[in-house]
Amino acid sequence: MDQRRVQYQTYVACPEVVKDPREELAYVTCTYRETGIDQPDFLATIDLKPTSPHYGQVIHRLPMPNLKDELNCAGWSATRRNKLILPCLISSRIYVVDVGTQCRAPQLCKMIEPVDVFWKCNKGYLSIVHSLPNGDILISNMGDPAGNGKGGFIVLDGETFELKGNWENECGAPPTGHDFSLRPRHNVLISSSGVVPKCDGPGFNPDYLGKGVFGRRLNVWNLSCRTLIQYFDLGEDSLPMSVQFLHNPDAAEGYVSCALSGVVYRFYKDERGCWAVEEVIKIPAKKVRGWILPEMPAFLANLLISLDDRFLYVSNWLHGDIRQYDISDSRKPKLVGQVFVGGSIFRGGPVTVCRDEELKCQPEPLVIKCKRVRGGPYKMQLSVDGKRLYVTTSFYSTWDKQFYPDVVKEGAVMLQIDVDTENGGLNLNENFLVDFGKEPCGPCLAHDIHFPGGDSTSNISA
Repeated sequence: MDQRRVQYQTYVACPEVVKDPREELAYVTCTYRETGIDQPDFLATIDLKPTSPHYGQVIHRLPMPNLKDELNCAGWSATRRNKLILPCLISSRIYVVDVGTQCRAPQLCKMIEPVDVFWKCNKGYLSIVHSLPNGDILISNMGDPAGNGKGGFIVLDGETFELKGNWENECGAPPTGHDFSLRPRHNVLISSSGVVPKCDGPGFNPDYLGKGVFGRRLNVWNLSCRTLIQYFDLGEDSLPMSVQFLHNPDAAEGYVSCALSGVVYRFYKDERGCWAVEEVIKIPAKKVRGWILPEMPAFLANLLISLDDRFLYVSNWLHGDIRQYDISDSRKPKLVGQVFVGGSIFRGGPVTVCRDEELKCQPEPLVIKCKRVRGGPYKMQLSVDGKRLYVTTSFYSTWDKQFYPDVVKEGAVMLQIDVDTENGGLNLNENFLVDFGKEPCGPCLAHDIHFPGGDSTSNISA
C-alpha cells in the first residue's frame, strides 16, 4: 500500500488540481422540482472551513434562469477546472458556471437550450459529465426527447462549450444510459444503464419489473473509435448505475454498483486483453412489511473510490447506510466501516423488518443538531486526504416524493462522516450539518457535491 500512496502523490496531487489538502468550499446542486415551491434550481456554495464563522452554511446561491430543470449531477471542464458543467435531468438544458473568477460567488456564463440538444443530437434526459483527453466535455444521456430509452453521449467543445453533437458512432446505442468512466491509456470507456425516462416519470412502479424498464447492461466502448464493442448482461432489473475506474491511470479495472440487485461488480481486463466482470459484493435484501414490495433491495445508488485506491464507498439509499470497503485486494473487498444516515428501515417508522441477514435490530432514527434527517444517503464526495466523506440525502425528486415524502417537505441535508484511513471505519460528525430545509425560498433537495479545483469523482484524462 505504500507504493500506492507514492503513486497517489505523483498522479493526483498536482498543483492544478489540489491547491490545499483541506477543502474549504463545496458546490452542491439543488432542486425545487416536486417540492411544490415554484422556484428555480440553484447551485449552493457551502463554507467548509472549520474556523470560519459561516462553517457548514450556504454562503452563496446561484439560481438558474428556468424552473423544474432538476439539477442533479455536475462535472468539471478539463481546462484548469474553473468551469462547472450542470446538465439537467428533466429539462435537458446545460448550464456552464464560472467558479474560477469568484470561487465563493460563482456566475452563470453559458446556457444551452434543450431544443438545441433535441434537434442536433436527438438526445434528452442528460446525466453525467466527464472530460475527454482532448479537453472536450462528454455528457451521458438516458433517453431521447420523447422519453424513450436511448443511451449514448453528447459532446461540448472544451473551450467554447458549444454543442458539437453526438459522440458515439451510430452503430447500436445501448437501450438506456446513465454513468460512465473512461481510461485513455487502455482506450476504453465503460458506461452503465439507467431507467427508461417516460416510464419513470410518475415514480417507481413495481409492475415494470421484468419489462425492460430498468437497465441491466454494462457497456464497453472503444474510446478512440467511439464504438460499442462489448456489453455484459448483469441480470434482469439489476440497474447498474454508478461506475468508476480506479484512479491509477494505468489500472485496467474498476467497479460498478447495481441499484436494484444490491451487487457490486468488478470489471477488469483479463490476461488475454479482453474485458470481464465478476461479482465482488452482494448486499442482501430485507424482508419487510409496510413497504411497496415484500422485500426491500439494497439500493446502491452511488459508488466512490478514494484517490489512493485504498477504499471503496457505496451509498445504500433505501436501507440508509454508507459502507466502506478495503480494496487493497481489488478482487476481494473487505467491509471495514458502516454508518446509518437515514433510510427507510429506522426503528419506529412505517416499515417493519421481518427478516434481516445482517442486522439484529432496526437502526435508530438519526437526529443531528436537533434536525431529524430525512431521506437516504445518495451522492458522496471524499476529501483529497480521504479523511472526510460528505453525503447528501436526496436521490431524484420524483422518487424522493414517493419513498421519502418528509424530505420533500422538510428539505435534504448534507452530512460529514469522519474516516479512519489507516484501519478503516466511519463515524458521523455530529457537529456538521447543512440544513437545506432552511433555505430562504423554502426547503429544497440537494444532490451532487464538488470541491473547487477537482475532487475524488473527477476523472483523470491520462
